[in-house]
Amino acid sequence: MSNSRRNFIKQTALTTAGVYLGANAFSAKSYRKIIGANDRVRVGVIGFSDRHRSSHAPSFMNHYKNLNFDLVAVSDIWSKRREQGVAFWKAKMNHDIVACRNNEEMYDKKLADAVFISTSDFQHATHCIEAVKAGCDVYCEKPFAETMEDNRAALKAVKETGKIVQIGSQRRSGANYQSAADFIQSGKFGPIKMVELTWNVNQPGRWRRPDLVAQLKQEDTDWKRWLINRPFEEFDPRKYLEYRLFWPYSSGLPGQWMSHQIDTVHWFSGLKHPRSAVANGGIYMWKDGRRNWDTLTAVFDYGPEDDPTTGFQVSFASRMDNGTEDPAEIYYSNGGELNLITNKISPNGGLTKKHAEAMNMQPNLLPEMSLTQTEKVVASANTGGDSLTDNHVRNWMECVRSRKQPNAPVEAGYSHSIANIMTTAASHTGMRATFDEATQEVMVGGKAFKY
Repeated sequence: MSNSRRNFIKQTALTTAGVYLGANAFSAKSYRKIIGANDRVRVGVIGFSDRHRSSHAPSFMNHYKNLNFDLVAVSDIWSKRREQGVAFWKAKMNHDIVACRNNEEMYDKKLADAVFISTSDFQHATHCIEAVKAGCDVYCEKPFAETMEDNRAALKAVKETGKIVQIGSQRRSGANYQSAADFIQSGKFGPIKMVELTWNVNQPGRWRRPDLVAQLKQEDTDWKRWLINRPFEEFDPRKYLEYRLFWPYSSGLPGQWMSHQIDTVHWFSGLKHPRSAVANGGIYMWKDGRRNWDTLTAVFDYGPEDDPTTGFQVSFASRMDNGTEDPAEIYYSNGGELNLITNKISPNGGLTKKHAEAMNMQPNLLPEMSLTQTEKVVASANTGGDSLTDNHVRNWMECVRSRKQPNAPVEAGYSHSIANIMTTAASHTGMRATFDEATQEVMVGGKAFKY
């Protein structure tokens, strides 16, 4: 073989490899760290929460043997939950579980290859950064971040390390949602013109933990470590355990519920964030010392930044004093609607022949058809149905092995966090919030929003 031909083949191989690595976001360093097909993946738990116990754990148990995973360690700064987590997983796995007083202890001992993160809302981004920098893949609960500073830092860390991160937006692993995405993205639905999102409950004890609050003593945890990068406040067991009620530890309704539903808007439309947001509401019913509203309506404008004449509106409404616990997501086009309550596409509200002909137009009506059926979305699970979580956890586990991007990659968390933070900015200031692409900041009144 001539030298020129040999060099050509070598150069072609290098070019092909470069394209492959670029498409899959692999660096040479991350490629060397891919777990072998016969290697057991060791998993740690960051925060032994109710969410982890009731949803992550049963989903993991359904798939760990088949995919050769193991659960090896629990990190929780509260001694009570740490002990509970160790006992829980020891009974499940039939072997000893390492108890870690904090995350550094787990990472310093190099116990885990991957972790579940289900800590307080404001901690997710920081705990994700810690995990990927320690070489771990991550299943991270939503909301991904509650401030843009945390959001940007976490995205940067994940991209730099090349680790597999699945955001807990489990609708992305639901067959009906995937069918809806395919239909809208195919163009058959027509341009989205309006999306109505609602999530209403009537539970006086929602996010309240009075029995558990009474059990938490400052000497049994690490309050300063819990606060991470938030301003110092004196120890308060309510903020620690009922954090969803208290800004800046949670945005409440946007971070807990809207983050699930707004994520489908980004997914279906291909848009990364709203152009603007306004919000109104208040604490109308549960006057229990909370800071976050119990009733909220937010309205968003979506569309391309370079064409303000094109786009659609999204509304999110949530109340906690009256509701049947049936989250609703309805997409509207000029031809009808796509209803993720009924999992049906229909011509309801579409442009009929009568009204079209009056304007010398053609009628525009969608067909009657059903989306792929899955388990009903229920608010009591605060998630989207146990089958969705099961599918989502398995997808993450498979991607840890294959190194493919999961159904809800880190960019999905970054995007839903922008919408959440815009809602927080609008509700806290009473002003219209926008997003600055150049600085990646949420803006109100010409200034970056800071809590």
